[in-house]
Amino acid sequence: MIRCLLVDDEKLALELMEDNVSKVPYLKLQGKCKNAMEAMEFLRREPVDLIFLDIQMPGISGIQFLNSLTKPPMVIMVTAYDNYALEGFNLDVVDYILKPFGFERFLKAVNKAYELMTLRQQKDNPSAIAATVAPVAAPAAPEVDYIFVNADYSVVRINIPDIIYVEGLKDYIKIYLKNSDKAVITRLSMRFMEEKLPYATFARVHKSYIVSLDKVTAFKKNRLMLGQTEIPVSDNYKDRILAYIGHSENTNSQ
Repeated sequence: MIRCLLVDDEKLALELMEDNVSKVPYLKLQGKCKNAMEAMEFLRREPVDLIFLDIQMPGISGIQFLNSLTKPPMVIMVTAYDNYALEGFNLDVVDYILKPFGFERFLKAVNKAYELMTLRQQKDNPSAIAATVAPVAAPAAPEVDYIFVNADYSVVRINIPDIIYVEGLKDYIKIYLKNSDKAVITRLSMRFMEEKLPYATFARVHKSYIVSLDKVTAFKKNRLMLGQTEIPVSDNYKDRILAYIGHSENTNSQ
């Protein structure tokens, strides 16, 4: 069993990691802290084997906190910024996860921690038998109806059924939601969104647009209508739209 501590100043990030921890049989959550000072005090009271550590926190950063520990436990860095990766690995962290991440990426990181802990135990006691709980394989992706994205300095939950369309803007995307006048802007790629959104209900119709198929109200030549919003359709993606419309017509005629 790996005793772990979560350290992140964002409440939603802590909740997401706590949910992920609960799904892994060999992880035991010992505590949650919202900054480095809380984590230092926690470690004085209770030992842990693994810390999930955010980097950008008020006061003392995750890097500074890690440097302050004389005998640090295993550490998996969890951050929205990729520019600390080299520094993190120079500090011998187990892994470096970029937010937002899925359960499979989380599981890959904790399996590495499990394997490292097992090797250390065998080195300290060569006759020891490996832990009874083995690393677990990534399960089939569950059917979830939400994703988390970084926006406005927070980790924001986006309910997939609320998405009308996604627009690509070079290094960023805009996610347009029903019942909202303001799009969510986040630094993600269109490829990432295309992989995250269910294929059955979303379609890439242009290099810069992904649409919710069940919100399409009209289609004419190289344009889709989502209510009053007009979306361009590239020739490369038109077959998918025609197939969807044809399937819908066949379904309605039965």
